[in-house]
Amino acid sequence: MTITLTADQEARLSALVASGDFASIEEAARALLDERLAEREIEDDDFAWAKPFIDEAEADIARGAVISREEHDASIKALLASMK
Repeated sequence: MTITLTADQEARLSALVASGDFASIEEAARALLDERLAEREIEDDDFAWAKPFIDEAEADIARGAVISREEHDASIKALLASMK
């Protein structure tokens, strides 16, 4: 497969190679394309996997199984003090 880059794209990739970030324009193009494809997967995630966690948290709130920020901070402070 052959992909033609614009002059600007080639210049930007060449700058990354010159700075030592990548060994070649091809390596830079592959790495940056892989990064963008991974970002798109995250953007397209519907977060269905998180629904059970949200449901559990909402149930905790409904039953009053929560603490205030101040209580949380005190609890963490005590935990850290016990680790000294």
